[in-house]
Amino acid sequence: MSTSERASRSLPVVTAAGDLDASNLGPLDVELQAAAETASGVILDISAVTFADSTFLNLLIRTHQHTELRIVGLRPPLDRLFHLVGVDTLLRVFPTVAEARVARA
Repeated sequence: MSTSERASRSLPVVTAAGDLDASNLGPLDVELQAAAETASGVILDISAVTFADSTFLNLLIRTHQHTELRIVGLRPPLDRLFHLVGVDTLLRVFPTVAEARVARA
């Protein structure tokens, strides 16, 4: 196993849930930053997110700019939001945490 494969398998997983907007993104932002400081990237599981607005997308883009961000669990209606805004072409999206872990950097 190569060094990059070992690093991918050890990426921390951050889980987000519920409705995400400007009023409650602070804790997720802190958690993503902390995870990014300890590893070469972060896996963000959004399978339990029921709503997200542009501030959430902004957080994802900022995180992507500072670390390797891998998104998992994208489902309706967020998949439509990602597509409409075009972040689906910028961010790496995977169906499961397992698939995100084994993907090459």
